[in-house]
Amino acid sequence: MSIEEKNVTYTTQNTYTTLNQFNENTKYVWLVFHGIGYLSRYFLKHFVNLNPKEHYVVAPQAPSKYYLKNEYKYVGASWLTKENTLVETENLMSYLEEVCQSEKILNHPKLIVFGFSQGVSIALRWMARNQVQPHSLALYAGGIPKELKHDHFEYLDYSKINIKSIYGDKDEFLSLERLKTEKVKLDNLFQGNFELITFNGGHEIKSEIITELINP
Repeated sequence: MSIEEKNVTYTTQNTYTTLNQFNENTKYVWLVFHGIGYLSRYFLKHFVNLNPKEHYVVAPQAPSKYYLKNEYKYVGASWLTKENTLVETENLMSYLEEVCQSEKILNHPKLIVFGFSQGVSIALRWMARNQVQPHSLALYAGGIPKELKHDHFEYLDYSKINIKSIYGDKDEFLSLERLKTEKVKLDNLFQGNFELITFNGGHEIKSEIITELINP
């Protein structure tokens, strides 16, 4: 018996979700990457308290959907797994480039890139690949991909970006050892040009933290 794994290339489609309207009154544009188990339309509930006249939020959708808790009722999604990661990453990057091209948001002066949990790794890979210089970068309760190094972010002008790493002090996925490891990765990537923010809570998004991310 001979088993051989092969590849094919084909055209596919995926959704994304937006919150509010993008117009001449928009002061801040958010590109937000949800965590594992979310659908983008539900993830946007964390941003509904932002002033709708000033904030436009774009939430890409992770492509790999599955039923949560084996109940065949609620659906979640994942960005990547350890299976065929390189190819799947290329697929994701192509999708994200199409989203950004469709929305025409990359040149907005107050672009905020926000990643939560697994979304942190996608946000950082996307930024490094496209050399995106946002106004703010929020890395919320997630891990940094091992392959990313300082060289990938040498293009950043730190006088024009606010970088924040955020986590809850009771986050069940972030042990003290892992926090130390992630701090070393952050130092390597951004050479100390970031702020650590902790809050009283677990692996969750706090609405007040979202508001604090808005920089003038």
